[in-house]
Amino acid sequence: MDRGLPEYTIIYRNIRHARLEYRTGTLTLVLPEDYRNPEQILQKYQEWIKHKEHTITRALRESKNKTIIQDRTKRQLKTLVNTFVQKYQRELNTNINKIFYRKMKTKWASHSQCNNLTINTLTIYLPDDLIEYIVCHEIAHAIERKHNEKFWNIVAQKFPDYPDKEKDLLIYWFTIQEIMKPFEEKMLK
Repeated sequence: MDRGLPEYTIIYRNIRHARLEYRTGTLTLVLPEDYRNPEQILQKYQEWIKHKEHTITRALRESKNKTIIQDRTKRQLKTLVNTFVQKYQRELNTNINKIFYRKMKTKWASHSQCNNLTINTLTIYLPDDLIEYIVCHEIAHAIERKHNEKFWNIVAQKFPDYPDKEKDLLIYWFTIQEIMKPFEEKMLK
């Protein structure tokens, strides 16, 4: 095993297939309960891990130069999200049941099998175009659940520059986390 790979944590769950998560700068191996060779999966995905680590390192560096200038209220965020939801429901011929808002630790939003959207309240700090992209991305999951070629083709129809949007979201993620850190530390005292 290449020792150049980052440290990682292992979580065992009642799942069928092993997966890697490298969302917020921490590599996590999510393994089936009977999986006994984590080194094997690390070796298999060594190049993917290195690529993700490079992407995250670059985003961390770029996040130091990013400023958050959005000044909107919760009501304004909800109005903006509703506008985008209506637009992409129509364009993608889907139906969203409910929209929920809560602070999420590892993602900007999610789409449930019941066709509900959950939007991270931290999106309040994002530019409008990134909020629109997040909504479109999640509504595309009503058509295709997985991040596979079919899914990205749906997203690319609306956002041909989606790789740039994904990079920007990662940069903003780290920027917002850094800005929020003093507030969260103060609340823990």
